[in-house]
Amino acid sequence: MQLSDHRDIKADPATVWAAILNPEVLKECVPGCDSMTGTPETGFEAVVTQKVGPVKATFKGVVNLTEMVPHQSLRISGEGKGGPAGFAKGGANVTLTATETGTRLSYEVEANVGGKIAQLGSRIIDGFAKKMADDFFTRFQEAIEGPAEEEPAVADGGEGEQKKGWFKRLIG
Repeated sequence: MQLSDHRDIKADPATVWAAILNPEVLKECVPGCDSMTGTPETGFEAVVTQKVGPVKATFKGVVNLTEMVPHQSLRISGEGKGGPAGFAKGGANVTLTATETGTRLSYEVEANVGGKIAQLGSRIIDGFAKKMADDFFTRFQEAIEGPAEEEPAVADGGEGEQKKGWFKRLIG
């Protein structure tokens, strides 16, 4: 399964880069993530619980960040084992490009599964993988920008300041 897409994030490439290297951000953005430990240099260990069709499993695995070009690009790759349910592995090539309004985050994702999960069929697997990727990058964008709103939230001072995402508030 392969897919590609992009997100326009209202933050500079340095902020987006810092967020994608932060294990707390990654933990919050991976759907079903129970824990995430480690560093970008040594890799991360993660525990993720997911339900794919009728199969629910807890995957324990590793996530590595490689081919890092600061503020420009990196490769995220991971592999998880879910016991009798099977395994999942895949990766994403992520590119950051400065735009007038912030950063365009482009990604190309590939994923493979085996075991009981693979028996569900490619339509279920492909739909699940696309939903996981969309959920991850939506949560990532919201962690930086704040939740999508019709109207910008007004700060306590009443000056019309737009509400920031939790990561941007943390570093801002």
